[in-house]
Amino acid sequence: MNRYPSVLIPGGGKVRDDGRIEVNLDSKACRAVAELIGTSPAEVDHPLGPPPPYEEIQQDTQPAIDIRLNIVIQVVGSRGDVQPFIALGNELQKHGHRVRLATHDVFATFVRDHGLEFYPIGGNPAELMAYMVKNPGLIPQLHSLRAGDIQKKRDMVAEMLDGCWRSCIEDDPVTGAPFIAEAIIANPPSFAHIHCAQALGIPLHLMFTMPWSSTRAFPHPLANLKYSDTSQEMANYFSYGIVEWLTWQGLGDVINSWRSKLDLEAVPVTEGPMLASTLKVPFTYCWSPALMRKPADWPAHIDVCGFFFRDAPDYKPPQSLDAFLQNGAPPVYIGFGSIVIDDPEKFTAIILDAVRTLGVRAIISRGWSKLGGEPSNSIYYIDDCPHEWLFQHVSAVVHHGGAGTTACGLRNGRPTSIVPFFGDQPFWGNLVAASGAGPRPIPYRQVTAANLAEAIGFCLQPEAQHAAQNIASKMQYEDGVKTAVASFHRNLPLDKMRCDLLPNRAATWTCKSPSLRLSKLAAQMLVEHLRLDKKALQVYEPKPVHIENRRWDPVTGTVSAAIGTGTNMVKSTTDIFLKPYQEYQDLQRGRPQSRQSSETTASAPSIARSLSTPPRTDTQPPPTPTNNPSALQATGTIAGASAKSIGKVLTSYFKGAMVDIPLATTEGLRAVPRLYGEEVKEHKPVKDWKSGVVVGCTSFSRGMYDGLTGVVMQPYRGAKEEGALGAVKGLAKGTVGAAANVGSAALGLVAYPGHGICKSIHSSVRSKTRKAVVKARQREGEYLAATVTRASGSERIDRGAVLRAFEERKRGGSGVLSKRFDTWDIANSRDAV
Repeated sequence: MNRYPSVLIPGGGKVRDDGRIEVNLDSKACRAVAELIGTSPAEVDHPLGPPPPYEEIQQDTQPAIDIRLNIVIQVVGSRGDVQPFIALGNELQKHGHRVRLATHDVFATFVRDHGLEFYPIGGNPAELMAYMVKNPGLIPQLHSLRAGDIQKKRDMVAEMLDGCWRSCIEDDPVTGAPFIAEAIIANPPSFAHIHCAQALGIPLHLMFTMPWSSTRAFPHPLANLKYSDTSQEMANYFSYGIVEWLTWQGLGDVINSWRSKLDLEAVPVTEGPMLASTLKVPFTYCWSPALMRKPADWPAHIDVCGFFFRDAPDYKPPQSLDAFLQNGAPPVYIGFGSIVIDDPEKFTAIILDAVRTLGVRAIISRGWSKLGGEPSNSIYYIDDCPHEWLFQHVSAVVHHGGAGTTACGLRNGRPTSIVPFFGDQPFWGNLVAASGAGPRPIPYRQVTAANLAEAIGFCLQPEAQHAAQNIASKMQYEDGVKTAVASFHRNLPLDKMRCDLLPNRAATWTCKSPSLRLSKLAAQMLVEHLRLDKKALQVYEPKPVHIENRRWDPVTGTVSAAIGTGTNMVKSTTDIFLKPYQEYQDLQRGRPQSRQSSETTASAPSIARSLSTPPRTDTQPPPTPTNNPSALQATGTIAGASAKSIGKVLTSYFKGAMVDIPLATTEGLRAVPRLYGEEVKEHKPVKDWKSGVVVGCTSFSRGMYDGLTGVVMQPYRGAKEEGALGAVKGLAKGTVGAAANVGSAALGLVAYPGHGICKSIHSSVRSKTRKAVVKARQREGEYLAATVTRASGSERIDRGAVLRAFEERKRGGSGVLSKRFDTWDIANSRDAV
């Protein structure tokens, strides 16, 4: 029976007990979202089912790249989510990269013990796991709404977003060594990844243990589909976009509020849910093709590489555990890791009843839920024990279905029974069941002593043992970590990343005379030896990210822009009265500074240490007009807050009327030919007033040409293909296209330059983040220059060689330093590569 009330979703869906969302694709809401998502052109040749015939993975044979990068790996989740990325980080270190793993504070020792740098991003994974157990799906249960859990989670997400940004630019918390990221690897739940990459202009690579990219092969693991007029393949494909839309509806405002602190513009509501897909962010999935191969409709920048395994730890079991393993048949392992169960005593009783029913021995992991009771000859309780070692000594494993635990069990050929709680756990349970290596998963809320005993009994059957061993024999050919690193390297824009003088270092600066891309180290050496003025260096972005607000037609585009303008004006109008009141409240609490200033400096420690906020003074007596000498100043501050809001009202109006609405209409008109199947050429992104003028002129010439020639060419093509009827259709297309293209061309002459001017103003006014990035790069450059000068052997770089290479480039040559074996030499030839 359903113990928790269902929460209705727009469009008629509801949340099931296992956390999956029932999505009715026949509803108007889902159809509207499907229209925005669009369709995938590729067909798929296999549905989700038993694993396909296994093809041995051929390891990538591309040569190891020699460029050294500062890589930050951002991970949100439990220990099982963090551990695979430790293995990845260690493999990246072997290629010479400096790797920082940014995750929850509780994993600091775990990460540092494996030789990786650690940066805390905040967030409490125990609270997150408890929340997910209570709310396994995307839509919260009513009891969580009443308890205030939703706001707590949103606050936690905001904290982690800020922590992820700090992990990109802040010094090492322990050693103080400067650090600024040159590439980001992240799992999708960290949410900050794309936005941090945009702020820095660096490459991003996503890695995850469950499907997160739209495919026709199988539905999103969190979606339970209901449809009648849609094919199964298209229903599968749409499920990913709908889940993304639901996620963005819950967190989009939190993310956009945080983006404003990074001086980034808000992500349009229509673009936020599918950013990774739209921007073609490289994606690597960490599961074995022995279980499920890559779907046929996933593009080349999406890979399936195999599970991530760390090197087996040097572990010596306690004497009591060794004795337990020696004194009987191999036990069954039962554990739920980082899951926080709401009633651990009851769940422990269910486990013990199931074990007694079968008469088997068991090792029970206490985990974060503190499962346990009195040990006996047949029951042993453990706290922390490496699965890599333990699973070699058990007969079967029962767990929550985390990807890492599932992988470890199958790698050791152990039949697996999964009791899923949320997330990707039901997905892994179904895959294991499809392979024959375990029974069908039992959702946590449905577990009883009887069905748990039946599941364990299934695992002890010879058929399940054989299926598990078969998977293990296939997985021995895989090296998921090495394949993932090769995928990461293959997707880097290396031709745009290399320093022109030190090609094994990442370029972070540009200079105009001579025209060079320079690494932090090379630039600092040139500055110290007076070859370059520090002011001549400009920030270089090897992988700029541009988020455009796409329009589908002039009507919806214009209406949505008008609504957005109106919404901004209403909010600013409200702030005319609300902001002064908030200022007054802050002053009463002893914080005599404007709220706007407070909000700005609250994020400043995340951006640069030089902008730190002084500690709060809440313990000071509240100021009053009689004992506060700055009462006049306080009055001015309150009046200033109101004046700023009035200014925002006027700014919103003029920007909407002069830029946003005309731009939306222009883009909507330009997209009209796409409505009847014609291809529309994309224009270059508008980054500033210069690019805005260029795009405006280019769009004008192209729009006028396409509009006027279409009137003639469309009837001709139609007649050629369909005769007289085709000519009529072509005339209609040509007429509509001419009106749309000519209108877009004319409006674009004003809209694109105006949009560019707004971009330039935004960049000049909101430059705090850019200044922080400059300081961080300069700080690390100084650190590197001092370090390599004192280094010896292959790590030492001859300053004189760098200076000579620079002088050669000034003379028009192509001086460059190249590393050959363990020595550095200079190639001064004009023909040098």
